[in-house]
Amino acid sequence: MNNKRIGTISLNSKGKGFVEIEGQELDIPVEPRDISTALPSDTVEIELYSGFRGAEYGKVLRVIERKKTQYVGTIIKGENTSWYNQDPESYADLKDVLVLAPDDKRANIIIKIDQDGFEDESHDKDIALTGAGAVINNVTKHEIRESFKAIAKIDLETWSDRDGRVPHGYITRVIGEKGENNAEMESIVLERGFDTTFSSEVIREAEEAAKDYSSLSPSAEELSSRRDMRGVFTCTIDPFDAKDFDDALSIRVLSDSEKKAWSDETKSYSGTDLPEAHFEIGIHIADVAHYVRPGTALDMEARRRAFSVYLVDRTIPMLPSVLSNGMCSLNPHEDRFAFSTIFLMTKDGRILDKWFGRTIIYSDRRFSYEEAQDVLNGKLESEYAQQIKDFDHIAKIMQKQRKDKGSIDFETTEIKFKLDEQGRPIAVYKKERLDAHRLVEEYMLLANREVAEYISKKNKEIKTEKAGVYRVHNSPDFERLTDLGIFVRALGFEFHPTKNITPKDVQKLLSDVEGSPAEAVIKVATLRSMAKATYATSNTGHFGLAFDFYTQFTSPIRRYPDLMVHRILALLLEGKVVPHQMAITLEKICLDSSKREVEAADAERASVKYKQVEFMMNKIGQTFEATVSGISDWGMYVEEPESKAEGLIRLKDLKPDDFYSVDQKNYKIIGQNTKKEFNIGDKITVKLVSADLDAKMLDFQVVTQS
Repeated sequence: MNNKRIGTISLNSKGKGFVEIEGQELDIPVEPRDISTALPSDTVEIELYSGFRGAEYGKVLRVIERKKTQYVGTIIKGENTSWYNQDPESYADLKDVLVLAPDDKRANIIIKIDQDGFEDESHDKDIALTGAGAVINNVTKHEIRESFKAIAKIDLETWSDRDGRVPHGYITRVIGEKGENNAEMESIVLERGFDTTFSSEVIREAEEAAKDYSSLSPSAEELSSRRDMRGVFTCTIDPFDAKDFDDALSIRVLSDSEKKAWSDETKSYSGTDLPEAHFEIGIHIADVAHYVRPGTALDMEARRRAFSVYLVDRTIPMLPSVLSNGMCSLNPHEDRFAFSTIFLMTKDGRILDKWFGRTIIYSDRRFSYEEAQDVLNGKLESEYAQQIKDFDHIAKIMQKQRKDKGSIDFETTEIKFKLDEQGRPIAVYKKERLDAHRLVEEYMLLANREVAEYISKKNKEIKTEKAGVYRVHNSPDFERLTDLGIFVRALGFEFHPTKNITPKDVQKLLSDVEGSPAEAVIKVATLRSMAKATYATSNTGHFGLAFDFYTQFTSPIRRYPDLMVHRILALLLEGKVVPHQMAITLEKICLDSSKREVEAADAERASVKYKQVEFMMNKIGQTFEATVSGISDWGMYVEEPESKAEGLIRLKDLKPDDFYSVDQKNYKIIGQNTKKEFNIGDKITVKLVSADLDAKMLDFQVVTQS
């Protein structure tokens, strides 16, 4: 019997591994002593053996493929590590040397900075120091010191089991001083493989593209291939601090002659003059594909990044700023090339006709969400007030239609920080969800849905069904829904999922818990029970939105899959077939983009969590009325209301007045003598006792229960 397997290993912070085998439901555990030199997400070969009570375990025989060999971390002295302190005799060679302690504790390694390695010609070079706080441009090997944040590359050729989890390595980049805002924010994205700068070649290509393909002086040939929308009212509606503008909306009320012109041009409507038509509404998206051409270094870099990353204090863009904030951005009062979806609609939101294609537009006005909302509320006078109200009228109808079909809205609270000049958080506020936000979202959903349907049906006609890029969201796993049902019922609500669950069933649950103390917790739990939306070459629909067809077409400045949708749509509109080689490549792009999306979202969450903990640092000793947000074997989590920061109250810290235990079945903590209970959603008074920026963790203690 073959007792060897190949899979992907994950590690936890305690050094234990778990190997995921394709097609196998349960992961294979690997004890720390059997990890060998494996690192998180490596592809490994393991040998199976029977462990305690016959349980199946694995031992790493070899690493087949490395996921990463460079780690971001903090440079410290070897004698200050837990490795040396716990066993100074075994780790005597760490004394008086520098090591890098990775930020990713799951790696469970420290990297010994090999001074001999710096003498190697390939390593003996200046190391760039980045960061707003840097006072020198470069750091040489002699200046690398304790408390720097840096990137170290492991010397894999010399690392073997005899070194344990202390491989040798060398510094490839110094980021800045530990604790300095720029260094910490850059560390977050660099650790997840996102570059914070572009190569000179990529910048040069971006500048040449902006110049060579500029819409400031388009040729007659270019204009003839585009629908000219510059005479139609067009605007953007975005956050007040937005730097790039992916999308714009246009609207006009049609005269009878304009209705007739529509009918004559599209030849897709059976009537002669479209008597019911009232509005022409355009959704215009930056024509990034016009500037970013396949096969260029610019394109390859965008594909590698896949997404822009939005941290608390900055954006790490997918494209250089000359494009992302410049020629691709639909800036006000400037001609811009766009890829548009234009709809002929009635006052009650019915679509009578549609047109897809390349356009040239002129944005008359840039609105922030707050300004657009003030126009809707009559607080801000605008010459374009009627157009904004018409947008909103149709959007509300579309939103109702979508919800009537079961579309789920997971509206959760988002926070933003006000930062001082050093990047420290001095205030925090909740982002309010406005009708203006929903207005824009409805039109983006409309464009995405209609483009997906067009691509899917067109590809089916020409028998190239796997030549698309779709945003798919499968039905949730029944076992996870069953667990959700148990959780929800323990909190006093009814939810009995079936294997044929529909979006309306989930929608009803969210409606039932609205306004309850447990609303936020149940929303998060429900969201986590859903399947993860991913990118795919075959359309299987979107469960959460209750759409049969869905893609992402509306943000090509910041999402590479959207750029691919533009390229596919352009080919189909020209009557061409997606080339075979391109179709093969799409599968890999979808897979890679789905992974990069998770990494980008993780970086964004990490930056928020870091600032939440940093905001709370000077509040140690203060009391707060917090909400119990989770129950675990080791205690309960509570959420501080202002910053929405979550912290832990450990079970052992509840013991002075009683002995407390966890009732796992009912998701509560109960005092053995007093029978005092702590339930999810309870409001309790707590004191902040510690804040750990490195771990991004807060610790609280209970003061009183209200």
